[in-house]
Amino acid sequence: MADGEEPAKKRQRIEEQPEKMAVDVSSSSDWDGRWSHVQKFLERSGPFTHPDFEPSEETLQFLLETCKILVIGAGGLGCELLKNLALSGFRNIHVVDMDTIDVSNLNRQFLFRPKDVGRPKAEVAADFINSRVPGCHVVPHFKKIQDFDESFYRQFHIIVCGLDSIIARRWMNGMLLSLLIYEDGVLDPSSIIPLIDGGTEGFKGNLRVILPGMTACIDCTLELYPPQINFPMCTIASMPRLPEHCIEYVRILQWPKEKPFGDDVALDGDNPEHIQWVFQKSLERAAEFNITGVTYRLTQGVVKRIIPAVASTNAVIAAACATEVFKIATSAYIPLNNYLVFNDVDGLYTYTFEAERKENCSACSQVPQKLQFPPSAKLQEVLEYLTENASLQMKSPAITATLEGKNKTLYLQTVASIEERTRPNLCKTLKELGLADGQELAVADVTTPQTVLFKLNFTS
Repeated sequence: MADGEEPAKKRQRIEEQPEKMAVDVSSSSDWDGRWSHVQKFLERSGPFTHPDFEPSEETLQFLLETCKILVIGAGGLGCELLKNLALSGFRNIHVVDMDTIDVSNLNRQFLFRPKDVGRPKAEVAADFINSRVPGCHVVPHFKKIQDFDESFYRQFHIIVCGLDSIIARRWMNGMLLSLLIYEDGVLDPSSIIPLIDGGTEGFKGNLRVILPGMTACIDCTLELYPPQINFPMCTIASMPRLPEHCIEYVRILQWPKEKPFGDDVALDGDNPEHIQWVFQKSLERAAEFNITGVTYRLTQGVVKRIIPAVASTNAVIAAACATEVFKIATSAYIPLNNYLVFNDVDGLYTYTFEAERKENCSACSQVPQKLQFPPSAKLQEVLEYLTENASLQMKSPAITATLEGKNKTLYLQTVASIEERTRPNLCKTLKELGLADGQELAVADVTTPQTVLFKLNFTS
């Protein structure tokens, strides 16, 4: 580093250095000793190897040429995962992310630069890895996971999730369960696609290894995921006590009423002008009730439902996820069984445990769920049970039943015209709707690509 070099020039030279390194790399994708660290794990045995593991040179070739990995999410965890997998020898990687890069991402999502703000995360992350890691081929998909069908997911050997949404996790869980093939009630092992799921929140993180149809799935342990916090409307409107109450008041009530940017303009959490407007109105609301603590950062966090993120936590969990991918892909070591918890709020604390499969899991048990209600119960009560029960936590369930040989929609919320037509059913009793004891109800929801079957049991 030259003495007396101006800080601005020094910073520019450091920022340009990674791109220069990527260009100067030899055209050959492999060189002597490149995979020596990986070969030490794959070409010799040891006390911790899997019972079925046989040291060989072919395993490395499988990683380099054949093994296909899908990474879902290119955010804090996703950037770390892509880097770890690419440097571990995985060259056939696809990444799916529906989000674009925001300035607030740059402090921890290290594959992105200021010039990338506004571009799709998946595309920028793929370009960076492909240019920086010779021989690696990352294919980006700027889409939702729901935009792909079974044939897309069936092509992968392992799927890794770095998501911040419980709904997306459950949908992915349901998709992999729908790919399972049973012959005479016996699961075909070749139809299993392992799912490795990582999650972080501030200084806490977790990782789990799921073998669909064999181990506990996401829905088996749904009680571990607390429902999203929603403030009561009466508190927001009449008795605000927290700065978040003031922001929610502006977001839910004032924005639709005042329409500050036009009739058809929805509140955009990534638009600085929108956030600034909400921030100023929230300050006014807070001043009325002598509430302090409303900041621009908090306003953006409430509007966008931002989960606190710490780079070091992402790095630890992503490293653990990549290690599990390596273990499963190579059989070199026994994979995690099956849940790891990480916490470095006060010191460093981590432990593992085995989450047990739930016999009557709504997603993976293959058993119709029981709904116990008296005939006098209203359909509204069934709807509330589906959304509020800790083991179900559905978001907008659509309920259908077969009545008099015809499939009838009892309630559907997501399509306005059908919702209006079926809304009167909510006030009707199950008996008035023509439902009988033992009746099967089919429920569709955004949390799963599959229809969940329930069996109605009348209680006295």
